[in-house]
Amino acid sequence: MSPEPVPPPPPQCSGCDRAEPIAQRLTEGDEAFSAGEYEMAAELFRSLLAGLAQPDRGLCLRLGDALVRAGRLPEALGAFRGAARLGALRPEELEELAGGLVRAVDLRERPLSAENPGCEPEAPAEGGPASAPRTPRDLLGCPRCRRLLYRPVTLPCGLTVCKRCVEPGPARPQARRVNVVLCGLLERCFPAECRVRRLAGLARSLQRQQQPEAALLRCDQALELVPDDNSLLLLRAELYLIMKNYEQALQDASAVCQNEPLLIKGHHVKAQALSGLGRSKEVLKEFLYCLALNPECNAVKKEAQKVMCEVLFSATENVHENLTSSIQSRLKAQGHSPVNAQSQPEEGDAGSSENSSEKSDMLGNTNSTVLYFILGLHFEEDKKVLESILPTAPNTGLKRQFPDDMEGAPDLNAPGKIPKKDFSPQRSLNSDMEESQWLSLDVTDFECALCMRLLFEPVTTPCGHTFCLKCLERCLDHSPQCPLCKDKLSELLASRNFNITVLAEELIIRYLSDELSDRKRIYDEEMSELSKLSEYGCMLEIKDVRTFPDGSSVVDAIGISRFRVLNHRHRDGYNTADIEYLEDERVEGPEYEELAALHDSVHQQAVSWFASLQDRMREQILSHFGVMPEREPEPQSNPSGPAWSWWILAVLPLERKAQLAILGMTSLKERLLAIRRILVIITRKMNSRQELANARQRNN
Repeated sequence: MSPEPVPPPPPQCSGCDRAEPIAQRLTEGDEAFSAGEYEMAAELFRSLLAGLAQPDRGLCLRLGDALVRAGRLPEALGAFRGAARLGALRPEELEELAGGLVRAVDLRERPLSAENPGCEPEAPAEGGPASAPRTPRDLLGCPRCRRLLYRPVTLPCGLTVCKRCVEPGPARPQARRVNVVLCGLLERCFPAECRVRRLAGLARSLQRQQQPEAALLRCDQALELVPDDNSLLLLRAELYLIMKNYEQALQDASAVCQNEPLLIKGHHVKAQALSGLGRSKEVLKEFLYCLALNPECNAVKKEAQKVMCEVLFSATENVHENLTSSIQSRLKAQGHSPVNAQSQPEEGDAGSSENSSEKSDMLGNTNSTVLYFILGLHFEEDKKVLESILPTAPNTGLKRQFPDDMEGAPDLNAPGKIPKKDFSPQRSLNSDMEESQWLSLDVTDFECALCMRLLFEPVTTPCGHTFCLKCLERCLDHSPQCPLCKDKLSELLASRNFNITVLAEELIIRYLSDELSDRKRIYDEEMSELSKLSEYGCMLEIKDVRTFPDGSSVVDAIGISRFRVLNHRHRDGYNTADIEYLEDERVEGPEYEELAALHDSVHQQAVSWFASLQDRMREQILSHFGVMPEREPEPQSNPSGPAWSWWILAVLPLERKAQLAILGMTSLKERLLAIRRILVIITRKMNSRQELANARQRNN
């Protein structure tokens, strides 16, 4: 409804049979409109206008709004033309008309906007039901922008999105860093597209810095790799708009609209290019298309209303100036006087001036023209105007529909008539890996830096590092820092929000299922062992106790002796046991000489292995376990064996079962041989990984 108040009318409606007061009938019309009785409201407003001595602009607007709501768009257009005849229309007065035009385009497409309240509709699923297996490219796609992940960031909820897709909020986007594991995987599997995304990101950065020429150069470089990438075409169109190269901007925006007819931004950029070229009617088409896809875009709605004033009503005041006789004849044919209730001049006025006569003629012509419009006598002409500006719904076979003519002629120039290519994210990179149904993944791609095993229940910290859930919890029990980069994780500790990284877990389940089964078996065994007393144990000497503000504490202790559990029981809420202390069997003579040589050899092997580790790994081990004890000159000086051997056993990535087996050995020689075998296996594995990494680097 128009907010403009109606001027005080005459006390009686001269054209009404019942001679009801105008104010009462106006109130009835407003009440009918509010109650949704739009047909009744339209007839009440029309009868009021037909009976007035001089047409009222506010009533014309009311009539137009009611006709729009009733779905009678051509007649509504006539009512608004009548209002424009009495005074220039303002964009805000066309809100109902804009909504009606949108509904005419979007008659059966309402689910699009209902499901997607934002300005960008979700991409419809293609290629079958949602349960269809996804390609690696889809699996590694961002759920928000629908493109391959670029600089992936894992949110607290476990969802992974592109860094630029992170919504600003209480947690600032820069508070969470790029997921290191997934970023490395993407760079290895999709190097070409990652390069394209880097170029696109640089172009957008230059665009924000108001350097369109430099941004255009980067954009062109990216488009050389992916000529049909819609996001890049759209970016280039925006750059052309900044540079006022409207023809090139229109060309790129049109290509985007052909490829993705449901992309609102594409149609909006196209409208801006058309506006620069002065093609207002096509601008209005694109704006209506945007609103049909999402009626909640208020900024686009305001722009559309401004263009409607220019396209539909700019020349209204000059329409029919020379057709007065034709209008009057058509009005008489409809049974209406051109100027109803016009008082006849009295005899005393016979000598009035010519100016007064001319003014009366002009007033009569204006009233006739307004009446001509509000009675719908311009219906056919307005219907053709609407058909020329209303685009059809995209790729659905829909036609524009008016209640009076449900089979309107199709608009061959409508954007929706262009065949849709593919709405899914761009797949134009010439990469066999991108189109394959599998990825060449290795356990090393998803290896926990703490336990050196396949990630189990992966959790990503705000700093971007990924660990097994239990490994991270154990580390945070004694230090509120990331085990790798030493960033403080106080907020994570306070919230205890350890949500699984969904994408990492999904990739492991899909491509490393056998390895995951083995990893789960080991985990279950460890949990089973932890739930009961072990056969062997170690007596600890407490060196220090630190208590933290949150109530947790860290106990610094070292092992001083080993024991074997003979039997155990539960008493007063405590586990108690009878134990037997263990000591190494001493050897002499040739066996001692052999033991001493083995001791020196294994010690040197352990030192060499530790020195071969990466600096980051060595620092991590030193921070957790301290410095490796010095080699003792006498291997049997300690009943439990040399201290360095226990240090290396604590550092090596051994299963709990293996650790307990070695703990129960009373032969130092057997223990040293076990350490040697473990070091050989680990060294071989490290060498093979290095060779594989070098081979991948050469291939890339």
